[in-house]
Amino acid sequence: MKVTRSLRGLSLLITLMAATSAVADNRPSGLMTDLVEHTDRTWQNGYASSLPVWKADEAIEELQYAAIRSSRPTFTWIVPGEKRNTMQTAYRLIVADNPKDAAEGKGNVWDSGEVRSDRSVAVPYSGKPLLPAKNYFWRVRTTTDTEGQSQWSEVKAFRTADRLSEYCVSYYPQIKTLELPSEVRRTASGATLVDFGKDAFAQPVLTLTSASGADTVTLHLGERLADGAVSRNPGQSTIRYRRCRLPLMKGTHTYRIKIEKDGRNTGGAAVLMPGYVGEVLPFRYCEIEGYAGTLPPASVVRETVHYPFNETASYFHSSDSVLNQVWELCKHSIRATSFAGLYVDGDRERIPYEADALINQLCHYGVDREYTMARRSYEYLLERPTWPTEWILQAALIAWNDYMYTGDDRSLRATYERLRPRTLLSLRERNGLISTTTGLQTKEFLSSIRMGSPIRDIVDWPHTKEGSKLWDVMGESDGFVFTDYNAVTNAYHYEALKLMGRIAGALGKGDDEAFYTAEAEAFKRLFVRSFFDKEKGRFRDGLSADTDHASLHANMFVMAFGLVPEKSERQVLDFIRGRGMACSVYGAQFLMDALYEAGDADYALRMLTKTDDRSWYNMIRAGSTISTEAWDNKYKTNQDWNHAWGAVPANIIPRRLMGVEPLSPGFGTIRVKPMTGALERAEAVVPTIRGAVSVSVANKDGRYTLKLTIPANMKAEVFLPLPEGRYKAFADGSPVKLSRVKGEPFLYAGTVGSGTYVWEISD
Repeated sequence: MKVTRSLRGLSLLITLMAATSAVADNRPSGLMTDLVEHTDRTWQNGYASSLPVWKADEAIEELQYAAIRSSRPTFTWIVPGEKRNTMQTAYRLIVADNPKDAAEGKGNVWDSGEVRSDRSVAVPYSGKPLLPAKNYFWRVRTTTDTEGQSQWSEVKAFRTADRLSEYCVSYYPQIKTLELPSEVRRTASGATLVDFGKDAFAQPVLTLTSASGADTVTLHLGERLADGAVSRNPGQSTIRYRRCRLPLMKGTHTYRIKIEKDGRNTGGAAVLMPGYVGEVLPFRYCEIEGYAGTLPPASVVRETVHYPFNETASYFHSSDSVLNQVWELCKHSIRATSFAGLYVDGDRERIPYEADALINQLCHYGVDREYTMARRSYEYLLERPTWPTEWILQAALIAWNDYMYTGDDRSLRATYERLRPRTLLSLRERNGLISTTTGLQTKEFLSSIRMGSPIRDIVDWPHTKEGSKLWDVMGESDGFVFTDYNAVTNAYHYEALKLMGRIAGALGKGDDEAFYTAEAEAFKRLFVRSFFDKEKGRFRDGLSADTDHASLHANMFVMAFGLVPEKSERQVLDFIRGRGMACSVYGAQFLMDALYEAGDADYALRMLTKTDDRSWYNMIRAGSTISTEAWDNKYKTNQDWNHAWGAVPANIIPRRLMGVEPLSPGFGTIRVKPMTGALERAEAVVPTIRGAVSVSVANKDGRYTLKLTIPANMKAEVFLPLPEGRYKAFADGSPVKLSRVKGEPFLYAGTVGSGTYVWEISD
């Protein structure tokens, strides 16, 4: 089995790496309008339709499509080019209101003319404002410095919404995929157990036969098995189980099982399923009682609901079997939990929360070339924020990620004034720190962040309430001591100030950039003076007058956000290592970021691959195929088995372990800095808005090899690990001198353009 999986993975990698090379016919590809790629498609009740979007009016029934909601959208494409160091030098983009003119290269709505520019992401439309409820067609032609002028791209159609704004986020409808079982077997009780292999939000469809019309079958739908059958009492109310009775009609008929509404996740704050999709239930198993006939696999199928997802956009495989399983768990989790069209907190409430959205966003970017769901969730949460202080502050993080991954600043411009109060400068006390408990939460402040009631510090989750006190549960916040001045909350405040300075700079707001940058720099010094324990070499949870306790959280967030003084990094890292995984699956995002920020690849790998009850592997061992809300049922007795904030490795593996991150907006320049630790082999395809980046690392018998393929119109700063002792370095087989990075265990291989490169370091 292992050999088969390895060969299958290698075959997929070869296919994906071939796909990252330039298109053979030299045409721009991957065309996006307002960050939506499949604008030309329609869906009927969730299923892909044969009618293109410009023929939607010819359908009798209502069709779904990704309507463009901006009167001035942006356009994005992947630049073609097979040669090394290929950069776009010019483009010409046309928009027409009919397919004939577009096919002939006539932009009767807008013709950009030949524009001397390397811009290929978020190129703004500059014609007259588009009209609502109208079809448009566009294509682009590029010129590069290595291959000259390209062919025209395909013609890409899109349809505008019935109402338009200058800017409004566009997004896909939810869609359905019909899935067959992976196994059908009889249980000891004589029932039939249908296993779909993985959990998903779905609706079952059965084709059954009754000779008399007097038969009734009972269905048991669930996420968990017990004694070879679907668990009727999964132990936690939010591990899903549903019983359905189905009276049969005489003859052979197909039945769609109606999922009844659950009051827990259809309340006023919940994201409701659209009518064309209907209610869904997360389940992996369908057990059928009371049916005497045979059940071939095609007679029981599952309609799985999700956001459009490209399974081949990303890939990862390594020499560690546990890490491979963790990757597959987390990648599937992002697809499966996209059922609501917005990032929600699993199935129990189906409510968007900032913390879920932040992790969901980075994970989605790591597994697919898709950006609209993250942007829509961010803008939704600005108007409907949730109560934790740190999660209010996370808005700046989500906004900056959006800009760096898309290169499209329109969301920043549209939301800038709503972002500013979410730095929480209004909660600054006389000592310069922020606090939620010293009487500064005025009506004016709460109104500025769209809150109707006071916010509260959270640090990590879950917690248990007793009166007005919060305290640690089973180690999820490592005994963090809550005081008026919270180190974690203030660390977030610093990060929000820092990123607001960058956001202001990106928008050309020079005065604001100077203000926020200066505030961040001054606050960093204040933070260290206030919370750092010089004698013990670690950060306290609060001020020394209030507590001497130092938790993992007070140190990992500080390390992740770059607040640790350089001379103290080793001490703080040693403390973090000594605490293990004393955080929740949410907190693990920041623990992993902290470890990689500190350059501790070996310990980070141990955290990713450990197999105790506080590990991603434990989710698999427990029987879940979607990441869970907590490490184990004992750490949260009502946890969901379908919570994407537990899928942290879906972003940590491509961003940190394989080391692919944007250095400039829209991946114009990237950093490739693999930190694979003790892995002998790792290979990945990482999606970006400019095309996929392929990275493979081999590290065995004193030889380290890095192979990198990057698409056209992109540059990469490349780093390799610094070996112990003497070494020889080669680039594409030729000896080369690499410069050592000051203060880091890395060698700098320089900045390279597009193409495929191989570096080797040997003893």
